[in-house]
Amino acid sequence: MSREIQKLKRFLIIVLLVCAWLPCEAKHIAVVVNKNNATDNVTTADLAKIFQVTTKKWADGKNITLVLRDPSSAETQEALQRLFKMSQADVSTFIQSHKGNFIAVDTDEALLKIVETTPGAVGLVDVYSITSRINVVKVDGKLPLEQGYVLR
Repeated sequence: MSREIQKLKRFLIIVLLVCAWLPCEAKHIAVVVNKNNATDNVTTADLAKIFQVTTKKWADGKNITLVLRDPSSAETQEALQRLFKMSQADVSTFIQSHKGNFIAVDTDEALLKIVETTPGAVGLVDVYSITSRINVVKVDGKLPLEQGYVLR
């Protein structure tokens, strides 16, 4: 038995080392809008109203088009949980009941393309996918990599 326990200990140590070596998958999410959108800052409360489909127009009167990366993905679910202050189950229920209000895409590239070409579009995207073809919106005066950013 002693040898089996030693083998098990070695195996567990190797597993721990491998897991510690793997890169973290935490994403920093940015709020992005079409380049022609003058909005450069929103409050968390206003952003939640936009994504909860309560606010349907921008200040300039343009219709808001919501674009989400796979709404069932862990990153999107977590971002919406933070934004809506809801449980994962409540966010899933909300998304299911509002499917027609979102454009769902499979990649950040596809999301950026829609936001870039759709006046009034707003999306949530991995900060490392941002290009100069869209604008990043501050939330509560903070950019995605700043301390205290709500979607961090």
